Order: sequence, then structure tokens, then C-alpha cells
Amino acid sequence: MLMTMMGLVAALHYYLGVRLVAEPGFAQPWAALGWAVLGLGFVSIPAAMVSTRMRPSWLEQVLHWGGMLWMGAFGLLLTATVAADVVGWVWRLAGSAPEAGVLARDKALGVVGVVVPAMLFAFRTARAPARVERVTVPVVGLGAGLSGMKVVQISDIHIGPTLDRSFMRRVVEQVNALKPDVVAVTGDLVDGSVTRLRDEVAPLAGLRAPLGVYYVTGNHEYYHGGAAWCAEVARLGLTVLNNTHRVVGRDGARLTVAGVTDLEGGRMDPAHACRPDVALAGAPQGVPRLLLAHQPRAALLARGLGVDLQLSGHTHGGQMFPFMAFVKLQQPVIQGMATIAGVRVYTHRGTGYWGPPLRLGPAPEITELTLVSA
Repeated sequence: MLMTMMGLVAALHYYLGVRLVAEPGFAQPWAALGWAVLGLGFVSIPAAMVSTRMRPSWLEQVLHWGGMLWMGAFGLLLTATVAADVVGWVWRLAGSAPEAGVLARDKALGVVGVVVPAMLFAFRTARAPARVERVTVPVVGLGAGLSGMKVVQISDIHIGPTLDRSFMRRVVEQVNALKPDVVAVTGDLVDGSVTRLRDEVAPLAGLRAPLGVYYVTGNHEYYHGGAAWCAEVARLGLTVLNNTHRVVGRDGARLTVAGVTDLEGGRMDPAHACRPDVALAGAPQGVPRLLLAHQPRAALLARGLGVDLQLSGHTHGGQMFPFMAFVKLQQPVIQGMATIAGVRVYTHRGTGYWGPPLRLGPAPEITELTLVSA
């Protein structure tokens, strides 16, 4: 499978070489330089994969950063080149296209002229402080004592090779500045093992909220030891909701805060199967229910359980145009508020990023949800 994928990636690199270097007929040394860039870019992808098994070092950082940046560039180059080919084909059908060599050169220069500034913009967006999205949510049955409470959600932080302790500290400072009543951390906290990332995640212990800081797993935790990460997050002082709930209250008003393990959890650890029914078993009747679930489609399992609002992430809002279209193949919603199987779901765009350190379109997010009596 891996060899098949790498063969496909190699073929697509060759396609880029033909379209962007060979057909335009660039003179030397530009032609050789173009092929060299594509060749090094292709090699950088498996090198980045290998780097995740290396000890932390400057070489590991160079290999990972280089491969991830190229992966993003490759995706954008491929998209832009295919689009240019379609435009050129239509132009030729219309009978007004210039001669083939000129058209090929114009397309190649146009692709590079679009992709380079797009990469710079996407890198700056991904690395910038997260935007605060403010959403007011009416909740039926929410008592006056909790009306106006603020739930601040962070999700898909992905601490790992390119997002470190300083990024985690900045996120914690942004969240605390909002003075939340509840903090919800909805999974995909890390891309690495506890041993490797314990110090990088440590600032998470600084989150403050009078009604609690709650965490549920995402799929990425299970790639690096889901149970170990649950134990580490609990050690940092967060309340880990593995198919369980807590009831919070103020001035006589109450709210059930429940959380489930990720949908992928049961596949890797039977004890971590996603069970909203178990999470809400014994929850008081007549008290509004807030469910934390990493993937939006977990709402399909929460149907009929009286959930007033589900907070999810996972999608990153698509992260990079135009690839958000593929998210709809796996999730019923990409971002924002929606109703899934009768459950109202807010899908977070993610506070960090995964893979390429790029965001083209959907910016990183911290969400401040104000719950009000309906």
C-alpha cells in the first residue's frame, strides 16, 4: 500500500515536471533547477515520515519542516496545474489560444505566480494567533444562574514537530484572557508520544475555569497511546471525560457536561469505544446536556439522548483550499453550527494544524460560546 501511494506521488511529481518544466522549454540552468526542486521535494516527503522516529535534533527539525512545507506546496502546485490545464484546454477549444510553446510557458509562470504568494499567506495564517469566534447559543431549560455562562472551546491543537511549548502557552493565555466558565478541549491535542511531548504540552496545566476544564480524546491521541495521553492530561489537572459526565452548577442552575472517546478509539483500544449512551447514563433528567465529541458524526450515536449541544472539531474547516471538499466525504459538516441527526453540533476549525504548517482559507480558531436561557 505504501509503495503504491509513493508510486502515485512520484507519477504526479513527473506530471508537474512535464507541465511546469519540460513543455515550457525553459533554458538551462532553469530547466535543471526545476527538475531538481521536484526531485528533492519528492524525497522530502518520505524523509519527513522517517524524521518522526528520530531523536529530537536540528536534523529531525529540518527534515520534518522541509517535508511538510513541500507536501503543502505539492498539493497547491498540483491543484493549480490541473486548473491551468483545464483553462488551456477550454482556451484551445475556443480557438483563441496562442501557440503551444507560449501557452505552456504562460501556464507554468501563472501556476508559480499563484502558488508562491498562496504559500506565504497560508503559512502566515497557520502560525498567527487563533481568531476568537463568538457564538451565542440559546439552551432550553438552562437556569438563570447559568444563563450567560461562557464555554471556551479549543480543538485540534496538534502539538508536535512544528507546534511546540511556546504555541501551547500562547493558546492557554488566549483562552484564560476570555475568562471562561468552562473550557472544552475536544481532542487531537498531540502528534507524538507522551515521552516525546510531555514538556511541550505542560502549559495546558495553566488553563483556568471556575466550572472546570474538560478534555476528550481525538483520533490522533490513539496513534501515540490514547490511554497514556488520558493519564498525562489528567496529571496536568484537566478532567478527562472518557464516556462519562459531570454536573456543574451555579445559583441553583445546573448543566450536564458529558464527553466521549473518539470514534477511532474502540478500534485501537476496546475499552475506549465511543459510547454517548454510557456517557449520559445517570445524568439528571430536565438538566440541559452539553456533549464533547471529537468528530461531528458522533452525533449519529447521540441521537435521542437529549443532547442540547455537541462540541466537535476534527475537520480543521478543511485547512487548505480546495481540499475542504473532501471533508464532506467523511463528515456531515465542515465547520460552524449545524444539526446532525437531531443534535445541534458546533464544529470547530481547529486551533493548530495537521501536517503542512499551512492554512489556506479557514483560519485557526478559539471559540467562545455563550449559553443563554431559551
